Amino acid sequence: MDGLHGEYCGGELPLRGRAARSKTPSIATIVFPLKFIAMPVVHSRLSSALSRRGCPFLASLFAALCAVAGERQPLWPEGTMPDRQPHQIAAMTDEASAPDFDRAAHAEPFVEWHEPPAPETRNGTCAILISGGAYQNCCDVGLVKFWRKRLTELGIQCVSLVYRTPRPKGLPIHQSAWEDGQRAVRLVRSQAEARGFDPEKIVTFSMSAGSHLATLLATSALTPAYAPVDALDETPCHVNAAVAFALAYGLSDGAGLPNAREGDGPDILLDPAFAFDDRTAPMCLLHGGADIYSPLASTRVYRRLRERKTPAEIHLYPDRGHGAHGFDRAVEFLRQLGFLGAPEPEVPLMERYASDAARATNETLRIWPDGKMPDVQTNQCVPILEWHVPTNLTTRAIQMIWSGGSYVGNGTGGFEVAPARRFLNEKGMTVVTVRYRTPRPAPPLAKHVTAWQDVQRAIRLVRAGAAERGLDPERIGIMGSSAGGHLALMAATSSRHKAYRPIDDLDRNVSCAVQWAICIYPAYSMSDGLEKPNSGGGNALDARLAPEFSFDPDTPPMLFVHGDADGWAAMNSVAAWEQLRRMGIQGEVHTLARRSHCFQRQASPGTGSYTYLDRIWEFLSAKKSLL
Repeated sequence: MDGLHGEYCGGELPLRGRAARSKTPSIATIVFPLKFIAMPVVHSRLSSALSRRGCPFLASLFAALCAVAGERQPLWPEGTMPDRQPHQIAAMTDEASAPDFDRAAHAEPFVEWHEPPAPETRNGTCAILISGGAYQNCCDVGLVKFWRKRLTELGIQCVSLVYRTPRPKGLPIHQSAWEDGQRAVRLVRSQAEARGFDPEKIVTFSMSAGSHLATLLATSALTPAYAPVDALDETPCHVNAAVAFALAYGLSDGAGLPNAREGDGPDILLDPAFAFDDRTAPMCLLHGGADIYSPLASTRVYRRLRERKTPAEIHLYPDRGHGAHGFDRAVEFLRQLGFLGAPEPEVPLMERYASDAARATNETLRIWPDGKMPDVQTNQCVPILEWHVPTNLTTRAIQMIWSGGSYVGNGTGGFEVAPARRFLNEKGMTVVTVRYRTPRPAPPLAKHVTAWQDVQRAIRLVRAGAAERGLDPERIGIMGSSAGGHLALMAATSSRHKAYRPIDDLDRNVSCAVQWAICIYPAYSMSDGLEKPNSGGGNALDARLAPEFSFDPDTPPMLFVHGDADGWAAMNSVAAWEQLRRMGIQGEVHTLARRSHCFQRQASPGTGSYTYLDRIWEFLSAKKSLL
């Protein structure tokens, strides 16, 4: 369910707390009539009184008993809320817009506990749901309801946080919300045992300004947002993972507003309030490529997480504006990290896609006429292309695929090629697989030159042969993995750069430009890893893309999928996506937490590594002109 932000109003943030170590009175001293469960104000005052009198455990227990019945829990004991400002309220916009809304009765931020998951689905995780609203209100009512429903079905205990808005006066725009957020995390953690979840499996789901708040909570738990008010504030306020949709206000050209310069420039800085301290949590960042709140805020946060070697994912969606895109990717992130229970055993990709039943015909052709191949190397394999036409043709588009292999070897029958080819044949798409020349040519030729020549010629052959097969010569895409991903990037961005002297009319008259490219963990793509794994992880802002990528005017949209733990760094993909965006080209990126090179060879069901082929079809389907 995408793009909910702005269509609905609502959002709530949960609280946290912890048991105090002070002397605990007899339970007989706090017996209360059950009818009080319908009286939230009485409950909050009694809970606050217990906390102030040195009984935070009983206060938390009492609050938990009340909240089980659907009550809201105020965050602050009476008279202790820091930076109180009379213009602020704590209410979702659906409630605040009611004709009989009483501002005075809604001055206290709170968390609201939602129905617990069914016992058979519980996995010990608790999700704090945080609305956006520009720090002016809490407006994501529909989105929060959607998260609550889906996450509860997955076995997660949900709790919503409603923090103070509008923005405080004379303070940073996030200050009062950050205070409320840290207090909420403490309250939630303090109630873990009573509510049946793990105090170290607390995650946040957030949107827009709420994602700015969640990023503060995920990266800056060791920075106190307020002075302690009671024993509950001894409880740690770190979260264990954060899912952040459409992070707003993360860059210096968009402090409190949409980004003035699209977040792109050497003088534009990441919000210094994000400390990235030793309690920084794994994060899943999801952002629309056309968002006025620049997606470069998410790529900057992602870089900092990678510098710390904190597991992280980033998912960037082409042509999408401000909205909550990619909920299913967030679920896969949680599953990969164990928040939905132990991941299932990994399954080999070749076992899942073992059949050629969807293929009608198969034809193999040599790429070069006899005696015409440039830069012949006697130790290299013969380059070929193979047509794989599906039984049930549903599109006239053509997908070309080749493998990686460090430019030392490559083939068309392995896990980087055959499963994708079979997957697309099943979808009704024609596939052309390519074997390019390897091993590497002898110096002074660069490692990729003969492969690049083969691919440019192969694209021309496919374009020339499309019409006779009833296919569209102007709907051709390419796909490669690892060194093959580098080759795909080069072929897609440098089609106007001749790789060889023309040998016939085909080379003189037929273009080798393509309409899209799919790069799976591309290697050798940045200045810190041109011949080997990236020495700096590709994270430095001054790391540059490889010079062989021209990014010429025929550069098409691209999809990138990359393991976050890959030595041939995921920033190869992210940096290429950033360059596409500078050119006005909308690409797509998916990185996968804790996954290394060749992430798809075998993968656990329900994770992004397992479903990665679906990203290809979704990318092509979203770009309707391609299919």
